[in-house]
Amino acid sequence: MADGQKTEKATPKKRRDERKKGNVFLSNDAVSVAVLIVSMAMLVLTIPNMVKELSAMFRMCITMAGPPESQELSGGNQLTMQMLKTVAWCVAPLLCASAAAGVVATFLQTKMLVSGESLRPKFSRINPLEGIKRLFSLRSVVEALKGLLKILILLFLIYRFLAGVVDVFPKLMFTDLTSGCAYLLDLAFQMAMQIALAYVVLAAADFFYQWWDYERQIKMSKQEIKEEFKQMEGDPQVKGKIKQLQRQMAQSRMMQKVPGADVVIRNPTHFAVALRYKPDQDTAPLVLAKGQDAVALRIVKVAEEAQVAVVENVPLARALYATTEIGQEIPPELYNAVAEVLVYLYRLNQKQT
Repeated sequence: MADGQKTEKATPKKRRDERKKGNVFLSNDAVSVAVLIVSMAMLVLTIPNMVKELSAMFRMCITMAGPPESQELSGGNQLTMQMLKTVAWCVAPLLCASAAAGVVATFLQTKMLVSGESLRPKFSRINPLEGIKRLFSLRSVVEALKGLLKILILLFLIYRFLAGVVDVFPKLMFTDLTSGCAYLLDLAFQMAMQIALAYVVLAAADFFYQWWDYERQIKMSKQEIKEEFKQMEGDPQVKGKIKQLQRQMAQSRMMQKVPGADVVIRNPTHFAVALRYKPDQDTAPLVLAKGQDAVALRIVKVAEEAQVAVVENVPLARALYATTEIGQEIPPELYNAVAEVLVYLYRLNQKQT
């Protein structure tokens, strides 16, 4: 397969770069359904209060009704202001809840992204050729089909619902106004619930499609991944992180060897060297671990937890730290000093047993 074909999943860096450009995964249908559901819930909660407020407003209108010449300007202004307040009081909670639902649904998908990159002017947006390409792109075709499908589903649900209750409408003429309005509101709510349920299914399908399409768009070729890796290798911050990880891994491996030591020689706080001497396999004492300051204290702690002997010898600890490397035997000039420590530990063990 050619390296130019985009067959590989996007790397974390690629995803960060796309996010900086404002190119993130987003399903507008999911946002719309969230707004629809919250709006319906808010409408159900506020309908009793809305009916109460609107009834009071209509009663005021009827009370103030009369011949035009009998109406004062102040009374008309008062009525107008009261009507505006009533409408605002009824509509404001619904609008606020819908706006909040839209913002939350968007931010949950984009992970609180606020980017001005998409607002910058670009020639490709006014280029006729690019416009034609977008018009006949896969995304445009899918969006057109989705829009058509929504309209067809909406018409079908309305037709099916009304066909089931059309015989009831003539009978409403023989009911009182309150019962008739309550029945119509109940019908409207049932129809809205069916439409909302259908749109939830469509939104779920759109959510997964948009996710698949986004992942397809940001795929990378093998060559792009190689180039990105080369660029990252040259980044001082990346180099620093790699070295830090290497040090941490090396230190972790070193600490795992400390329990296998025969003795840890230390000065009080600054240096610690873990030595192993097995006469049947070592020609000389071997350095398993060494460290300074915090690492030295860590070596001592691990040794004590593993019940490895810890001996305080300031000059020997300094000499071992300065002249040895991990995995190497100690230099001949330190044989006698280390031998004295090992003999001391051997005699101490003999007395304890």
